[in-house]
Amino acid sequence: PYETLPEVNHPNMPLIPLENNDIHIWTCRPDSLQDTLLLDHYRQLLTADELARQQRYRFEHDRHSALVTRAFVRDLLSQYADVAPANWRFIKGEKDKPEIDRPPLPLRFNLSHTRDLIVCAVTLQHDIGIDVEYVERNNDILAIADRYFSPAEVQELFSLPDAQQRSRFFDYWTLKESYIKACGLGLAIPLDHFSFTIGAADAPFSNSNIDLGFAPERQDTPAHWQSWLFYPNARHRIALSLRNPARPDCRLQWFASVPLISHQPLSLPLDN
Repeated sequence: PYETLPEVNHPNMPLIPLENNDIHIWTCRPDSLQDTLLLDHYRQLLTADELARQQRYRFEHDRHSALVTRAFVRDLLSQYADVAPANWRFIKGEKDKPEIDRPPLPLRFNLSHTRDLIVCAVTLQHDIGIDVEYVERNNDILAIADRYFSPAEVQELFSLPDAQQRSRFFDYWTLKESYIKACGLGLAIPLDHFSFTIGAADAPFSNSNIDLGFAPERQDTPAHWQSWLFYPNARHRIALSLRNPARPDCRLQWFASVPLISHQPLSLPLDN
């Protein structure tokens, strides 16, 4: 069914509006995308450098995920601007964070992927970071937390019943990853130099009742940050961090995407 796929989405499809206080979170399930003709169309979107990087992955599953991820971000960006998916170009920003080269509007985005789920957060102007994790992976979570988390986070995590510790660990881990990704500095920021306090969930399947604090070594302003946790299904955890000193009420909207084929508004939870 994909032999005649156009290079761009249907010309009569309107662009998606994005206001200054909007955050759009896009999702894609790469394992469901196995049609060889569709994957050939995805390859045609990538630059030679992107294809070379995609082919460097050792395992086929990782090569597949990298291909779908690049097609996914190109396609979703074309929902906001009259640019064909193949025509987007990307550069490393001042903090080595991927950014759009000569963007037609001030789009900011951040990607994350894990087993069978890719997510991308899109907004205007502001630094944004998103992280998704597969919570059923086999890790020694308490040892990792004891080594990397702040003392307050470690104390709270270890005080929980055993049955709740894995879930809380991934709350902290995804939040920390989303913050350092928004900053664009990665693990150059020690994970114990900032600390999250997580209150009771304030909505089904999500929580914005989250405070961020900093050790003296980390020069940042808690009031400039907003954070969210999302519980899309039993296997995945998602966190989002936004640097926005004005702190307006943000409007979050979710989309499910099959790159080049369709996108639609999405309500949590996702299917397992």
